[in-house]
Amino acid sequence: MKNLFLMMVGADGGGSHELAAYCTSQGHKLVRFSDDRNAFQLFRDHNPHLIFLTPSRQQFLNCLNLTKQIRCQNRNIPIIIVTAHSSEDMVIAALKAGVSDYFKSPLPYQDIIESIRHLISDTFSRTPALKDIQHESILIGQSPAIRTIRDDASRLASVDSTVLITGETGTGKEVVAELIHRQSSRYGNPFICINCSAIPESLIESELFGYAKGAFTGAVATKQGYFEAAKGGSLFLDEIGDMSVYAQAKILRAIEKREIYRLGENKAIPINVRLIAATHRNLNDLVSEGKFRKDLYYRLNVAQIHIPPLRERKEDIPLLIEHFISELNHRLNRNVSGFAEDTMRLLFHYDWHGNVRELKNIVEACFINLSPSETVITDIPSPLKAQLNSSCSSPDTERKDIVSALADTQWNKSKAAKKLNCSRMTLYRKMEKYRISEAYNVTL
Repeated sequence: MKNLFLMMVGADGGGSHELAAYCTSQGHKLVRFSDDRNAFQLFRDHNPHLIFLTPSRQQFLNCLNLTKQIRCQNRNIPIIIVTAHSSEDMVIAALKAGVSDYFKSPLPYQDIIESIRHLISDTFSRTPALKDIQHESILIGQSPAIRTIRDDASRLASVDSTVLITGETGTGKEVVAELIHRQSSRYGNPFICINCSAIPESLIESELFGYAKGAFTGAVATKQGYFEAAKGGSLFLDEIGDMSVYAQAKILRAIEKREIYRLGENKAIPINVRLIAATHRNLNDLVSEGKFRKDLYYRLNVAQIHIPPLRERKEDIPLLIEHFISELNHRLNRNVSGFAEDTMRLLFHYDWHGNVRELKNIVEACFINLSPSETVITDIPSPLKAQLNSSCSSPDTERKDIVSALADTQWNKSKAAKKLNCSRMTLYRKMEKYRISEAYNVTL
């Protein structure tokens, strides 16, 4: 029997009976709990796949504390709050505590059923193994975008097709490439990354394909290129959009012929690698401008994964910060628990043009300035704080777009979020940021 843990805290109906009926109709086992005392122990005893919290207004803070406790034990378990009493502040607080999704009753059934299916489909498709958990842990986040990327990576790992990963600099394209490799049959063989923009054109051929002894002055021994070194594994070509047309032609021939030639040799060497390419540039535009070969683009773009920028999935920020702090605590032998609330709010309001990489750098910069006795990050170094403060305000057009989408959908958050191409949690956060209030159907 599937073990789905439905926790009902207190007397708030919140559509919980209908929710329970739906879950049991799908064959899931439900464990009901009407009190918040010993709730954490119940969670540990039953080891659920998904948790519902249905608090009354008075019990809301207890649910948030419970969520934080659970998150300390399990970073990935989906947690959904369903409550009849709600406000934008409550949604933001739930988001920061680590809640995966949030609904106000009466339940919008299509939305919650879609959320349930999405959150538990991968969990119930197979028995989780340690290997699966390790694979998932390298891609941090629980936003809809990240969950979709995990699903796509798992699907593409089962085939050997070339994959093109797109996204802004710093979004984690190499992490996604490694996730595909780790879940594929090639795992255990090399995963080799090449920054195409960092290799001078004069060296690109010898770096990719290797060279024979005596091929040129200084070639005192035969050397393997990256294609040979990745034999049986995956070769990740990062920022391939920055390669010259000459280098693109060399890559294209290797892909088409499945063989390479070392510099100074006439003997073809068969290659057995899976290619994963990535770029922050628009390859369609580069093709139109004649800066990227159309035939190579078609060869690379067999399957595509797009990683949205961090500013479009800010609900992932708490988990990312938790992950970076854990890494730094281990590396620096510290015991930092997190950021103070005011400081965290500043991080939430920043637009992160440098994406996850920028967030990681700022967290590390904060560690450098902490005294050994401090366990909470209460401040950010002055130059970084000035940078964050100067960029916290988005253009007026974003605020107008949000108000327009809400008005067009009669303040239906789910429909407005779809219209804006973002998650509902992101919409709630932006409503708080721009002081857009539903209570009076006006902006403050």
